[in-house]
Amino acid sequence: MKSTFKVLFFLKRDKKKSDGTMPIMCRITIDGQMSRFGTKLSVNPNLWDVNTSAVLGRTKEAAEINTFLDTIKTSIYNVYHDLLIRENNVTPDRVKNIFLGLEVKNQTVLELYQRHIDDIAMLVGISRSKSTLQKYEVARKHMASFIKEYYNVSDISLKEVTHSFLRNFEVYLMTSCGCKENTTAKFLQRFRTIILFAKNNGWITVDPFTNYKIKFKKVDRGYLTQEQIEVIMKKQFSTERLERVRDIFVFCCYTGLSYIDVKNLSEENIRNSFDEKLWIMGKRIKTGTSYNIPLLETPKQIIEKYKGQLSDNKVLPVPSNQKLNEYLKEIGAICGIDKELTFHTARHTFAVTIMLDNGSTMETLSNVMGHRNIKNTQIYGKITQRRVYNEMIVIENKIDNYSKMII
Repeated sequence: MKSTFKVLFFLKRDKKKSDGTMPIMCRITIDGQMSRFGTKLSVNPNLWDVNTSAVLGRTKEAAEINTFLDTIKTSIYNVYHDLLIRENNVTPDRVKNIFLGLEVKNQTVLELYQRHIDDIAMLVGISRSKSTLQKYEVARKHMASFIKEYYNVSDISLKEVTHSFLRNFEVYLMTSCGCKENTTAKFLQRFRTIILFAKNNGWITVDPFTNYKIKFKKVDRGYLTQEQIEVIMKKQFSTERLERVRDIFVFCCYTGLSYIDVKNLSEENIRNSFDEKLWIMGKRIKTGTSYNIPLLETPKQIIEKYKGQLSDNKVLPVPSNQKLNEYLKEIGAICGIDKELTFHTARHTFAVTIMLDNGSTMETLSNVMGHRNIKNTQIYGKITQRRVYNEMIVIENKIDNYSKMII
C-alpha cells in the first residue's frame, strides 16, 4: 500500500500574541498519523491564506516568511524520502525529530558495513590483510542484495535488524547465493562483527544475535599421507607450470605456510637461528602473529632450485591463488590422488602428517603455524592410522618388556 505524506502550515489561533500575530505551526501527516511543531514564525491572521498555507501580499516580510516556509517544507520532504528508502516504518515523529535535530539520524546496516570496510582498507599491510578486506566487501555486497530483494529498500536501519532479519538473511545466502552451510556461517559472523560494533557505540541497545546460533558444520579437513606426498614429489611433469606448482605445494606441505605468506616469502625470511641452521622467520600477513619454522631438507632443496631466478628477492614463483588451485586439481588427477587438492591442503598436511604424526605437541604446532589461539590448532588434532600405529608400537614394546620381567 502506498504511503500518504503531507506537510501543512497553519496558525495556532489559541496563542494570539500581544501584537495581534499568531504562531505558524507545521503539521506532518503520514498514513493518518500526525506530528506538529512550531516554526518560530508568526503572522497577522488577516494576512494568512488557509488554502495555500502562505502569507498574502507582496511585502518583503511576506516574501521572507513564505520563502522560509518553503525551505522548511523542502527539508522535511528530504528527511522523509531519505528515511523511506532505508526503513519500512517511517513515522511523523521520526521525521519531525530528525528535522529539528532532536534525533541523530539512525545508523544503517550498509553505512556501517562501509565504515568497517574503510577502516580495514586503511589497515591493509599493517594489521589486516587484503583477503580480509575482500571478504568484507563480498559480505556487504550480499547484504545489499538481500535488503533489496527482501525489503525492497536500498538500506535499512540497524534498529530493524531482528532475529527474523537474521533468519531471512541466512535463508537468502543458502538459496539465492548458493552458499554452503559453513560459508553462510562465515557471512553471519562478519555481520555479527558489524552488530557488535554498533552495540558498543550505543547505536543499538539489543544484540539480535543474543539468541541466534550461528551453526558450523563439522568438516573433515583434507590432508595427504606421507606416501601421497612422495607420489607427487617423484612425478615427472611435462610442463614447467605444473612442475612449479608441484614444488610450491610440496614446499608448503613441509613448512605449513599459507598462500599469502608463501607468495610474500623473501630471502630476508630465510635466516640462521640459534642452532646455526636455516629457519623461516616472519609474521603471518593474516594475523600479524610471528612464526619460526625449521627449514627441512626438502623445502631447502626447493628454495635452492629457484634461487636467483626471481625479482624482489622472492623465494618461489607463486602464481595467483585461483591458478594455483586450478593446476593442483590437474596434478591430483595426474598423480591419481583421490582427494580434492587445494592449496590449503598443504597447510593441513603439514599440521597432521608432518607434525602431529611425528610426535609434535599442540603447543609446538601452534607456534610453528603462527596461530594466535591454540583452539585454532586443535582442529588439526585428528587421529590418523599412523598415529595409532606409532602409539601402539610404544605400548607393545612396554608390554613386551613388562612380560619379560615377569617371566
